[in-house]
Amino acid sequence: MHNKQKNNTIMKATISNLVVAFIYVFIIVLIIGILFSSTISKAISLINTISIDTNKEILKDVKIDLEHNQLESYPEFGSKYANIIIEDLDINLPLYYGDTYSILRYGVGQSITGYFPGEGKSIICMGHNSKKFLRRLPEIKIGTKIRIETVYGNYTYTVQETKIVHQTEFDAIKPQREKEILTLYTCYPVDTLGYPTQRFIVYAPLD
Repeated sequence: MHNKQKNNTIMKATISNLVVAFIYVFIIVLIIGILFSSTISKAISLINTISIDTNKEILKDVKIDLEHNQLESYPEFGSKYANIIIEDLDINLPLYYGDTYSILRYGVGQSITGYFPGEGKSIICMGHNSKKFLRRLPEIKIGTKIRIETVYGNYTYTVQETKIVHQTEFDAIKPQREKEILTLYTCYPVDTLGYPTQRFIVYAPLD
């Protein structure tokens, strides 16, 4: 009986100590968050804007080895190296390498998980659905031409398929290596209030 009471006392003391420790940790984390929130925000902002210089001249030294379908040198992250053009929708936008929030403020961003035009594999690009960017993308039709005019050559893609998916359906924009195909997407629907959770995706193989 004595041992049972002793064990109960130890257990209560242990639980009490854990609760106190949790409260202390919570308070410390809260204080750190309050004291350094500004610094943390600045650091995140700095990471998000790194290498973005919209006044910088378009790159001239990017070259492609046509024999092996690969670039001999690659654009710097955050730099504009092309324009993406959809004449049927009156779209002509700068194309940047990278897809951070800061890059997408200035034009269409290209995912670093994909490849470049001319390399024979997936090119994955995205842009905001605002009026000055890709608001009209959902109007696109099968057979529409999309041009990407890069510093090392021009490439034309023909829309083969469009699809609306939930933002968590990552396989819909998964890169592949079998053939060159442009995957271009934006948030959908374009006129929704708040944060849209769907994506309108265009698939366009190289001509």
